[in-house]
This record gives sequence, C-alpha cells and structure tokens, in this order.
Amino acid sequence: LVNGKNIRLVTVEPSSCPKLTKGKFMYDFGDSTGMTPLLPMFTLGHNFIPEKIHAGGLRYHGAGVLGSQLLKDGFIEAKAKMQRECFEAGVLFAKNEGILPAPESNYAIAATLDETRRADLEGVSRTILFNLSGHGHMDISSYEKYFQGNLPDHELTSEEVEKTLSNINFPD
Repeated sequence: LVNGKNIRLVTVEPSSCPKLTKGKFMYDFGDSTGMTPLLPMFTLGHNFIPEKIHAGGLRYHGAGVLGSQLLKDGFIEAKAKMQRECFEAGVLFAKNEGILPAPESNYAIAATLDETRRADLEGVSRTILFNLSGHGHMDISSYEKYFQGNLPDHELTSEEVEKTLSNINFPD
C-alpha cells in the first residue's frame, strides 16, 4: 500500500462516538432506520444515539466501508479524542494560521499536535500531513461555548458500547 515506506495513516474520532476505537467490525445498516443494505463496517450499532457534540459530521454510528477495512487489515490506526482538547487545538491553529477550522477538523489538528510533540521527544524530523476538511464559520456558537467553558467532554464507556451492540442480531 505504501511501497515499503514508513508511513503511518491515523484517523481520529470523538471519544463520545468511538466507532473505530471501541466499535465492532460487523455487518450493520448504514442508516439508523435500517433501509440500506447491510454493510461491513466498524459500528456502534445503527440504533446508537450519540451525545450532542459540536462536530456533527462525526456523530455517525458507523465508519465507512473502505476505512473500516483498512483499519481491520492494519493499514491505518485509529485514535479517539475528547471534544475540549480538540477545540483547544483548533483555537491554537486559528491563532497561528488565521483559519478557523471546522469542529470536525479540530480532531485531526489535535492528533497532529500529538504527533509533532512525539517527534520532538524522539528527536526526529517527520513530515506530518493532516486534512483540514472545512472552515468553522458556521460553527461560531460552538466556539463561543468553548470559550464560555460550556463545552462538555464525554467518553463512551465499554459498557455503553456493549449495550448498543447487543441490540444488533446480524451474523458477523
């Protein structure tokens, strides 16, 4: 996949909706109403209702089929992050780059900062690339809540994951 080069591909998701880091690879519906065909994916269960975090595009119960397969086969890594840490990273990015990132992008930015700190500690030089998926101009109220201290963190427990997955009765 990477022609023998030492390349790491890392995907980042909210701790409140950890389909890749705590979900199960299985067949599930791609929608909450069960209208799609069953798809092989990492999922928390199509009946899963996530917490109301401010990265709405990441509140989906399952991961895409291709990304799920890449993780299952060990080609990519997955990490989960808390919401406030990610907003803090987004604010730092905005101050330094002059771009207000979308809340979804803040997760990638937070992981990128982790990777730069890791490289510094190891004393190595790395090329680190991340995807800035969009601007946060439509998410100003989320940033206001962050600055007011009203942006909650939530981490889905393993028990909560097991409970949501127990409602699915499809073959693995």
